[in-house]
Amino acid sequence: MSLRKLFVIITSLFIFGQTFAQTDSGVQDFSKATVSIKYFNKNIYYPGPAEESPIFVHISIKNNGTETLRFKLADDRMFSIDFIAYTVKNSRVEQNVSLVEKRTTNQTVYFREIALEQGEEYSFVENVKDYLNIQDSSIYYLELLFYPELYKSKYLSLKSNRLTLEIMPSPKATASNFVAVKEKNVDLLHPADIAPDKVVEQTIIARQKSLWDQFFLYMDLESLLKRNSNLQKKYVSSSAEERDRILSMFKADLMQTKIDSDIVSVPEKFQIERTTYSPTEGNVTVIEWFKYPNFSEKKRYTYKVRQREGVWQIYDYTVVNLGTE
Repeated sequence: MSLRKLFVIITSLFIFGQTFAQTDSGVQDFSKATVSIKYFNKNIYYPGPAEESPIFVHISIKNNGTETLRFKLADDRMFSIDFIAYTVKNSRVEQNVSLVEKRTTNQTVYFREIALEQGEEYSFVENVKDYLNIQDSSIYYLELLFYPELYKSKYLSLKSNRLTLEIMPSPKATASNFVAVKEKNVDLLHPADIAPDKVVEQTIIARQKSLWDQFFLYMDLESLLKRNSNLQKKYVSSSAEERDRILSMFKADLMQTKIDSDIVSVPEKFQIERTTYSPTEGNVTVIEWFKYPNFSEKKRYTYKVRQREGVWQIYDYTVVNLGTE
């Protein structure tokens, strides 16, 4: 073998070794990351459409290591996670057709990169029925797969803990079941005759504590929905029954931060700045701080309230960014 040929072989091996070393060192280590799931406002669950009988699950991704953990999170969470459910006979529940179609359609997937420092975690809420076709009352075992490099790189995934999911027979099946469920789950929350600033204060605290029933207690959902011109047109032209369904979907989308994310954002702290109101209308201005991994953001919220049947309700709001700290 000539010296020139030997030199070329050694050089090629050196370049290949260098390339491999750089690629290997650039791979994010996810061994210190954990994904956990728990029920969001645990409830009695039934078969049925996602918007009518949702199963909301709270998802948390935590960095248990000492190095910064970076991962991608799609704006449409269907490109970041999968719910997996098994029956007691170990049969896997089928995915929704809409989920499969979305993933097999050629489209641009928008995402952002999340960075978590040691001990930090990132959480969000998803509806299991947006992913799985749960039609039968039964006991299921529910898990989640998280794809830190998105679904296109699903070979890299993190598995969550397992939950037991009990789907009860539909209350429409028999009259006796329906009555029992209604008595057991009657809503005991009633809005009180309190001042506008207290209404806003209780609403924000309820959001901080993820108490959705209390969060919506003083909300005029219909007026908030009409802020969206497309939803307003659809809502106004619909029947009374269809309007109820649209409102339910709007509420579910709020809980999953798919729409009007400002109103459901969770502030780390807040301070009521000013309250002004007449006998029927008012404004409550609040300074709110939002904590992110590397900075805090400060915003001024102005909640518009009005009185109906002796109770103040939030029917509109504006947000002004005041910069970062």
